[in-house]
Amino acid sequence: MTTLSDIMTSDLTTVDRGATLKEVALLMREQDIGNVLIMDGDTLAGILTDRDIVVRAVAYGHDLGSEASDYATGNVFTLDAAADVAEAAREMAQRQLRRLPVTRNGRVVGIVSLADLATRTHSGADEQALQGISQPTV
Repeated sequence: MTTLSDIMTSDLTTVDRGATLKEVALLMREQDIGNVLIMDGDTLAGILTDRDIVVRAVAYGHDLGSEASDYATGNVFTLDAAADVAEAAREMAQRQLRRLPVTRNGRVVGIVSLADLATRTHSGADEQALQGISQPTV
């Protein structure tokens, strides 16, 4: 059984709740990444993607000095590092998630993306997740 701990990216990029949109965008550019985890101490408060910045802030002309957490997706669904990759694919499909934070003992220890499912497994989990993600929301 392949678990999330086997395929997750453990080199996480995080910012505190008070980080600005501009600070997060610069961090994304410097690290060539598309998402940042918003933390409140050791607690995951949200996830912000490059798309969130564009669609939720820039498109409306919002101030780039605004707190990034105001534009992040909150109440982020997570799975434990011991969870099976197939379970993760099902959850990602059902919830239409492209990225899934991974926890161990309640603390965020990694993240699994759709690309991780595609390149680090041979189970077809990426196809299952992609089918669900590609479905229109109702």
